[in-house]
Amino acid sequence: MKKISLFIAMSLDGYIADSKGSVDWLPGQGDDDDNVDAYSKFVKNIDTVVMGWNTYHQIVTELSPDEWVYQDFITYVVTHNPKESSDKIHFVNESPVNLIKRLREENGKGIWICGGANLIQQL
Repeated sequence: MKKISLFIAMSLDGYIADSKGSVDWLPGQGDDDDNVDAYSKFVKNIDTVVMGWNTYHQIVTELSPDEWVYQDFITYVVTHNPKESSDKIHFVNESPVNLIKRLREENGKGIWICGGANLIQQL
């Protein structure tokens, strides 16, 4: 059974994005001794990413419009917006709880709940 993890950055007042929907307040991960790269260690045990539409849309339009940053994983985007899936990105219109239950039973590494807040609240 796959392990399910929530790995996000969040401000102390409980927000992932700022009031404008931006995450540019987040500093990048460094490789010096004072800035441990927790992300690289975390993703070694992940093969599946689950995110909501808003997170997906922000990635492809703002954060990384020229390259899909989660190419090493199978991504599931929970959405009511119909969009054609690819080998690496699956757009699903189903309950996040049911999706996670189904994915958890598959063989492989862990599942990363990537965001956003609405998806996390439903789970």
